[in-house]
Amino acid sequence: GSDDIIAGNVSKYTVLPAGYCGQLRKGHLIFDACFESGNLGRVDHITEFEYDLFIRPDTCNPRFRVWFNFTVENVKESQ
Repeated sequence: GSDDIIAGNVSKYTVLPAGYCGQLRKGHLIFDACFESGNLGRVDHITEFEYDLFIRPDTCNPRFRVWFNFTVENVKESQ
């Protein structure tokens, strides 16, 4: 569930639709938070335009998730 501990950051993680097994295409987003202050722990694909992002808790106070820092690559126009 959403209360599970997220241990690390995603690193050049490509999010593909469920059951997709073809080549990477434009619009298959690549998320990366593997850098200082990155805090994206998990990404779930919902639709082409919707993703659930799970932000890791703050190091000093696990009750808070008030900031986020990650990159997104491989977007297509109007996505």
